[in-house]
Amino acid sequence: MAAPNEKLAQSLEVLKQFQDKDGVAIIKSDALSRTHRERLLKNGFIKEVMKGWYISINPQERKGESTSWYSSFWKFCSVYLNDRFDNDWCISPEQSILLHCENWTIPKQLLIRSSKASNNVTNLLFDTSLVDAALTMPAETGIIKKNGIRIFSLTSALIFCTPNFFLQNSIDARTALTIVRDASEILSPLLDGGNSVVAGRLAGAFRNIGRDRIADEIIKTMKAAGYDIRESDPFENKLQYTFTNRSTSPNVNRIRLMWQQMRESVLKYFPKPPGIPKDKTSYFKLVDDNYKTDAYNSLSIEGYRVTSELIERVMEGNWNPDANEKDNERKNALAARGYFLAFEAVKKNIGKIFEGENPGKVADDDHGDWYREMFSPSVTAGLLRPSDLAGYRNTQVFISNSNHIPMSYDGVRDAMPVLFEMLREEKEPAVRAVLGHFIFGYIHPYIDGNGRIGRFLMNVMLASGGFPWTVIPLERRNDYMSALEKASVEQNINDFAKFIANLVTGIK
Repeated sequence: MAAPNEKLAQSLEVLKQFQDKDGVAIIKSDALSRTHRERLLKNGFIKEVMKGWYISINPQERKGESTSWYSSFWKFCSVYLNDRFDNDWCISPEQSILLHCENWTIPKQLLIRSSKASNNVTNLLFDTSLVDAALTMPAETGIIKKNGIRIFSLTSALIFCTPNFFLQNSIDARTALTIVRDASEILSPLLDGGNSVVAGRLAGAFRNIGRDRIADEIIKTMKAAGYDIRESDPFENKLQYTFTNRSTSPNVNRIRLMWQQMRESVLKYFPKPPGIPKDKTSYFKLVDDNYKTDAYNSLSIEGYRVTSELIERVMEGNWNPDANEKDNERKNALAARGYFLAFEAVKKNIGKIFEGENPGKVADDDHGDWYREMFSPSVTAGLLRPSDLAGYRNTQVFISNSNHIPMSYDGVRDAMPVLFEMLREEKEPAVRAVLGHFIFGYIHPYIDGNGRIGRFLMNVMLASGGFPWTVIPLERRNDYMSALEKASVEQNINDFAKFIANLVTGIK
């Protein structure tokens, strides 16, 4: 008779066969024997999503942790919907636009169209659900597959989405419009469908983002075909930014759009910046005086267990992580040492800015140093590989308990130069601080350390306007994370801007 460990090993070998290259297994119950299923459930290697369907999970994942589900969500939808509807399904035009824009935020409700639909709600994990509706399906030529999800083609989605989408999801709608390269891409389906009202709305939408040539082509061609067309702008306002045909990357244009749309909201909450301090020595003394508090709170927010005593020993060089027998204690000591080294590098960058260098350029040139300093102790100690210091990530990452899915690793390489372009060009220090921190975390360019580096970036930009070094306290972690989530998922920066402004000015 096989020992319990041998039996579990047999079940894990079966589970491995279900996992794809991303390590995600979507399992229908009749494809797994009852013995293996119960054994894997008992040991925490799979989790039931709904009756008869399971996903693989990390057995060390804490109860109530959503990461495994959110990282599996889109793959689960693809496998489950193909099983249920064959190829007779697609998601809504509005959700299709989000995916065209590389916005993979997990929706609370995913609307499915199918001729086989029964108008039911299928409840899933963490208050998510699928709603299937017997609505008109686009022609097969109007459907494409993206990461296994059947979606409206971009032009079909723009034609069939509701007018409210342009108001409620203005950043995604504008991003989608920037992907269209030429009027010919959208004119054919408009003419075939006789969509004069939609044509007028799309012409107004393209003109709103500065694509006058496409707008004019739509109007002229529809009129030449005998349609009575009246242009109307579906957006609530017009941004002071013109999009050219130079870039159709949704990741690039999304960052530019978020910056332009959010910057005025940030300025509402901040006072006028004090300016570069005349007494730089006194400013740096206050920064140093804040170090222990900053290190404790920033590391604790990320889940490290550090004490004031450990932080002080690390500052003084009186530390020896190898003396700690427990791996967790060693890991905490190495994180504290890395934070100190990165903090010292950040101070040097503030010094450059005080000498007149452009804050965005300084951060662009040197943020890689912050990352390397932060993790070099762990590399030296053998906890990380030297290649882990190489730079931006080469794999997909997920944020614990967040509906926001950071962009792909290819998208990171498109988006990061744009972030620093915005930082270089922005005149207001408060905008650089708030949006720099938020968008850095939104992109999530590194495998680890994004929160700490985002807070360093925020303080460098605050310093560029003479604002004080600002600590985000551990006891406000829930407010902090909630505000970031709202900005990421709903594109609403108000709570985060107000939160940071109150900390900077000392308002409770």
